[in-house]
Amino acid sequence: MAQYFQVHPENPQPRLVRQAAALLRAGGVIAYPTDSSYALGCQIGDAAAAARIRRIRGVDETHFLTLVLRDLSAIGHFARLDNWQFKMVRQATPGRFTFVLPATREVPRRLKHPRRSTVGVRVPDHAVTQALLAELGEPLLSSTLILPGQVEPLNDAEKIRDELGRVIDLVIDAGACPAEPTTVVDLATEPPVIVRMGAGDPSRLGLARLGSG
Repeated sequence: MAQYFQVHPENPQPRLVRQAAALLRAGGVIAYPTDSSYALGCQIGDAAAAARIRRIRGVDETHFLTLVLRDLSAIGHFARLDNWQFKMVRQATPGRFTFVLPATREVPRRLKHPRRSTVGVRVPDHAVTQALLAELGEPLLSSTLILPGQVEPLNDAEKIRDELGRVIDLVIDAGACPAEPTTVVDLATEPPVIVRMGAGDPSRLGLARLGSG
């Protein structure tokens, strides 16, 4: 059965954060809160854990997972940004956006789009996620916690434990999240395209008049 940590949403207990990072390093899959919804996460280099996330989500390898990063400088390590892309990302970081960008060589090939060589990146504005990323010292490979056949993400940590307690290793309970996925913006094309409307307000990027892709 999954471990269950109740953490303070603004001042997460360091001991519990260290334990969560240790579980990830040991190959674990966790459910954790973000500024948009609860998500599933594992280490970036752990192919087996990533496969577990896809099985839980009911998706195949054509569904790309997101790199969850600590700050804007970390994005530059994994994605290539021209000046116009950097300015747009800076306006919405941290925040409830996922950006599709050209991947650098630091991104494992299995995480890149096979034709476009792109990767999805995001920097959440949530104290628990930020503390976990700082302790881990590397990105989380992540996916919104939407179960097969559902359209909305799970938002109650106890329900997540009831539903997934036998297939994940840890649930981090920091209370309810907004329960809305991120807004996904494809910045690997010009002009940019809103791939999915979600919690992030595209007007922060000057994209209010662009159509969805």
